[in-house]
Amino acid sequence: MTDTSLTTRLEDLVAAEREALLAGDFERIAELMDEKEALTQDLQTADEFTVTEIAPLRDGLRRNQELFDQALAGIRNVASRLGDLNRIRKSMDTYDAYGRRMTIDAPHMNKLERRA
Repeated sequence: MTDTSLTTRLEDLVAAEREALLAGDFERIAELMDEKEALTQDLQTADEFTVTEIAPLRDGLRRNQELFDQALAGIRNVASRLGDLNRIRKSMDTYDAYGRRMTIDAPHMNKLERRA
């Protein structure tokens, strides 16, 4: 049986990671990665886990991995959409009345765009 403080720290870490993922707090997630590395080092010297100790941790880590995957997919979708919007600013493809593809170039403007 392992040190109960180590399993408690692991459970707390998994719960904190889940909260940060759900809140989209990427800074907190980065901080938790440092903690994970330290706990990984502690695990190498710890006694073996029993199945009853590891099952909740494994399930929590699996749920968190799914959240990580979904967050990454969301970030990729946003990046793709921003790329599409930038392409539309420069030119737009459309079709004429005969079904022929046309490209409409955006007029070149020599002005500074201000963003908030």
